[in-house]
Amino acid sequence: MTGTLVNTVAVLVGSSLGLALKRQIPENVRTAMLQALGLSTLLIGIKMGFEGKELLLVILSLVIGGAIGTWCNLEYRIEGIGRFFERKLQREDIVKGWLTSTLIFCVGPMTVLGCFQDGLMGNPEILFLKSLLDFVTSIMLASTLGFGVLLSTLSVLVIQGTLTLFASQLYFLKEEFILGNFTATGGIMILAIGFRLLALKDIKVGDFLPALLVSPLISFFWK
Repeated sequence: MTGTLVNTVAVLVGSSLGLALKRQIPENVRTAMLQALGLSTLLIGIKMGFEGKELLLVILSLVIGGAIGTWCNLEYRIEGIGRFFERKLQREDIVKGWLTSTLIFCVGPMTVLGCFQDGLMGNPEILFLKSLLDFVTSIMLASTLGFGVLLSTLSVLVIQGTLTLFASQLYFLKEEFILGNFTATGGIMILAIGFRLLALKDIKVGDFLPALLVSPLISFFWK
């Protein structure tokens, strides 16, 4: 759990710095920073998308996962957590920042591989590297999207902590074929986040989260 704890602290400190800097940054500069983040997110999503080993399985994962998530109205239910904190903390800048940053920090190959390496071998090296990247990203996200990014610290702790604890049961995910398709599926979701950050298309990325469960199952049985 060492890597997850360090990653959690990195996001906590980074987002706190971002919130402190937000008051000092003019609105037009924050807009430019958000656009830069959106463009960078698009690039990351495209790069991850090319990791797919079988395009048909990636498409199937997204279609099936998106259908399940939409049927369950999953994004609205997830946003309910953010709305709960908005009411309790009497703030209005939580839902978007929390959901966006949670997906950016927790969807990707570094999260999966880092948690496996930490959980199975006690080596948090990948998560340490991810912590550095997340530290910088959280500063920029918090300075533009607000307090919700700080709450994503809890998401990092819970999601990565769970993956680390159950790494031995999920070891099959580390196979190149399965991980590649999983990464590509997550990459397309990251791409959709980029569209949202750039205000190009408000895709309900949360509704596609079941695709991250569908992808390794389909890949496992396909192989």
